[in-house]
Amino acid sequence: MKLSMEVAPQLATILREAHAEGERAVTEAMRDAGTGLKTDWRRQVTGAGLGERLARSVRAEVYPKGTTSLEAAALVWTKAPEILGAFDRGALIRGRAGQFLAIPTEAARATLRRGRLTPEIFERRTGLRLRFVYRRNGPSLLVTDNARVSKRGGLRANVTRRRDGTTYSRLAGRASAVVFLLVPQVRLRRRLDFDRDAREWESRVPGMIVSRWRDQGGRR
Repeated sequence: MKLSMEVAPQLATILREAHAEGERAVTEAMRDAGTGLKTDWRRQVTGAGLGERLARSVRAEVYPKGTTSLEAAALVWTKAPEILGAFDRGALIRGRAGQFLAIPTEAARATLRRGRLTPEIFERRTGLRLRFVYRRNGPSLLVTDNARVSKRGGLRANVTRRRDGTTYSRLAGRASAVVFLLVPQVRLRRRLDFDRDAREWESRVPGMIVSRWRDQGGRR
């Protein structure tokens, strides 16, 4: 007995359409999951007080690009992995070669409201000289002796230089102000939990694929 089988053109068309629907469903689900995870990670970063700039470093992409696939995958990453990674797992930060870490005080932050803040940058931008104060108990200090704390909390220079090179005091209430705390190391507490959001979106993916596949099947 001889058996033969022939696939009808209509069945072949149905199979091709079903395959295409599956590719679209998987790709759309992975795109939505990647976007959702990116959004949740960004919310975590801003919620932890790390700012919009670091939040925008979180990106998402779906592969393969420009097409659909049953094996589509979403990649979510950050362009600042060292910084966000430290807050995601917690980290012990030490000064290089035994040097101190300079932690700016609120007065220093109020004086230079934007950009990176180091002792060198502070002196260059304000014209205020910093003086080292050693303390046996507690962190040592970098202070400035020629400034006064303004109403906004920043530091204002207390000395003005004349054209002939002499100086004069232009602010009353001259006092030393603490600008930086000097510590050998600092431990960052964990403020982010990226794995939690990743597990949550990973668990949603199968249902998202099925939902989108059904939607497309109903539109045929």
